[in-house]
Amino acid sequence: MRGNADKIMNKVHKNAESALSGLLFDGMTIMAGGFGLCGIPEHCIRALRDAGVKNLTWIANNCGVDDFGSGILLHTRQIKKMIASYVGENKTFEKQFLDGELEVEFNPQGTLAERIRIGGAGIPAFYTRTGYGTVIAKGKETRQFGEHWYVMETALKADLTIVKAWKGDTAGNLVYRKTARNFNVPMATAGKVTVAEVEELVEPGKLDPDTIHTPGIFVQRIFKGERFEKRIEFRTTKENPGGKKS
Repeated sequence: MRGNADKIMNKVHKNAESALSGLLFDGMTIMAGGFGLCGIPEHCIRALRDAGVKNLTWIANNCGVDDFGSGILLHTRQIKKMIASYVGENKTFEKQFLDGELEVEFNPQGTLAERIRIGGAGIPAFYTRTGYGTVIAKGKETRQFGEHWYVMETALKADLTIVKAWKGDTAGNLVYRKTARNFNVPMATAGKVTVAEVEELVEPGKLDPDTIHTPGIFVQRIFKGERFEKRIEFRTTKENPGGKKS
């Protein structure tokens, strides 16, 4: 019995393809963590491209750039609908949107984060002042509380969440690093299944419990990624007094 229990509880997979096996289907909704190109689950994204799953509803802060991140799924036209906040760095996104090939639901960034958070918390909706009196509020319920009017926003959930962490243990506990913590934390709670890729995978007890950002209860599958690109979206330089850039 112990051997069967260990097999059932084992969350560790050898790579993204193995971790995503049996989870994918056309028309599914996927959340992808990260902020810009920081902390994105790049191995899982490439595996999704190679799997050919299509008609996806893709929930993310942005859609990467043309040749990296979520943007590679636009090139293969695997994304049918995008729910996002910022998409200004992707010309493929722009073209598909303007040509009517891509359905887009724009969200103010804080609204998007809260819709995801409450999806993981089991809260169906919330009211916010953000967007009231603008096109964001079109077709949505509005209500006055005190002297201000608010827009009702509904929770977001996903069939699958893919996240990227700095460190993780074999029980699924995750630690993110700096900017890479954005959107990964709430998304990890809002998917029916959460798959995590990590830079370092350790045994339970090796992570300081006080530093864990995502408890393992929210993570069903985990693997150690290899050769993370960690691209820089914009490399900004300045002139030094000697005339050289740094």
